[in-house]
Amino acid sequence: MVSGVRAVEQAMLMILMTPKGQRVMRPEYGCQLHELVFAPNDASTLGLASYYVHEALSTWEPRIELEEVDADVDPDYPERIVIRVNYRLVDEPNSRSLVFPFYRMPTETLP
Repeated sequence: MVSGVRAVEQAMLMILMTPKGQRVMRPEYGCQLHELVFAPNDASTLGLASYYVHEALSTWEPRIELEEVDADVDPDYPERIVIRVNYRLVDEPNSRSLVFPFYRMPTETLP
């Protein structure tokens, strides 16, 4: 069993890894990030990734206050988007960060 910051981070990861519609009794739970698996590697995709993560965490994790969500393409692996979430726990003054790698399907290999 985990508690405190680890419990919150695990809950955040659960939200980000759950595609919307996957839970039968709670179809709105999760994140739309998975809709970007086949999206092109451009600024629009990065903007949508940031938006989807911000929206999901703001909706489903009341123990945090989001400060910034930023998405960038990993320079070593262009199919990977690195999403940095800066947040703080509601009852604490210190900021924290969570890095979430999201893997897209490289569009260059699609027929």
